Amino acid sequence: MVVSAAVAIPLRVNLPLSVALVWVTNPLTMPILFYIAYLVGTVTLRTPIEPFAFEASWAWLQHSIAAIGKPFLTGCLLMGICSAIVGYFVIDWLWRLSIRKSQLLLALKRKRQPH
Repeated sequence: MVVSAAVAIPLRVNLPLSVALVWVTNPLTMPILFYIAYLVGTVTLRTPIEPFAFEASWAWLQHSIAAIGKPFLTGCLLMGICSAIVGYFVIDWLWRLSIRKSQLLLALKRKRQPH
């Protein structure tokens, strides 16, 4: 979260959004997202699903990367690309919506003011 904020400030991006999105992947959601990424990779590469039990450790990663590495990394890449595209358009739409709302409120305020 601190790194996200530290990078967001010099890049002049939305600080609250960048910090909030860090919480999408956390220790509770990570196994679920990893498994979904693995499934996306197996479907994309048309490989059979290998049984495995996720463990958040370096030893597990070294042992399992040979069996599930290619589908897992492919799924992560595809999910990252899709999330970025969808996120871009959703945030752009929300930004435009907030601008329109601000303009509407400003126009209403100007109408109500006596000349």
